[in-house]
Formats: sequence, structure tokens, C-alpha cells
Amino acid sequence: MTTPQSIEPQYTLLTAVARLDELRTRESLAGDGSDEEALDRTQLLELLALSEVVARKAAYGRHLTVRSAREAGASWSQIGAALGTSKQAAWEAHLRWIDAQEAACGRPGEIGFDAADAAEARATAGEPDGR
Repeated sequence: MTTPQSIEPQYTLLTAVARLDELRTRESLAGDGSDEEALDRTQLLELLALSEVVARKAAYGRHLTVRSAREAGASWSQIGAALGTSKQAAWEAHLRWIDAQEAACGRPGEIGFDAADAAEARATAGEPDGR
């Protein structure tokens, strides 16, 4: 069965986006009545799973960039603006991500943050009213 977990190791964000784009293009062409371009069930399920893989990889990369921006001195107001949200919402989302990374530590197939990494990430995040 095709699941995000089963295909994620096969792709980088770039290769997952390329395959997703290929399948989406074929799906959209099939809408014009071209049976040659129509996706079969396996390919449609792959398309769904790839959509999730791309979303997960992009979100992970976004949070790594948020952390780097904080390390470079960006304020939560600046980060929120860059993400199209408020500083509070950006900060809260980042803290939830740190919590999820800490919870993932030690789970089979996941790396996550150990307690020291999580503490460092929280220190870097600071408070939304801080710098």
C-alpha cells in the first residue's frame, strides 16, 4: 500500500515535487478526455501520498529556516510577516513543531530532538515579544 511513510525515504523535497508535478499534469490532461494520460488507482494513491510528503518536507524545511532566521537575529514580527501571519501565531506554530520533534525522539524511523536539542531550540525561539 502506498503511504507517505512508505515513499518519503525515496524522495527529497525537490524530487517529490517533480514527481508530484508529473502526476498532476497527467491528471489534469486526463480531464480533457485523454485516456492515454489518465492515472490508474495506484498512481492516484501515489499522487495523494506525494502531496502529503511534499507538505511534510516543506513544513520541516520552513521550521528549520525559522530557527535559522531567529539565530540570525530576526524578530517574531519579521518572521510572522514573512509567513503571512502574526508574530504570536508564528511563534506558537514553531513551539508546537519543537514539541513534536521532541516527542519523535526515539521513535523507530524518526530522529527528532533529544531534551538538550529541544531546550536549545526553545531558547533560540525565545518569546514573541522578545527580539
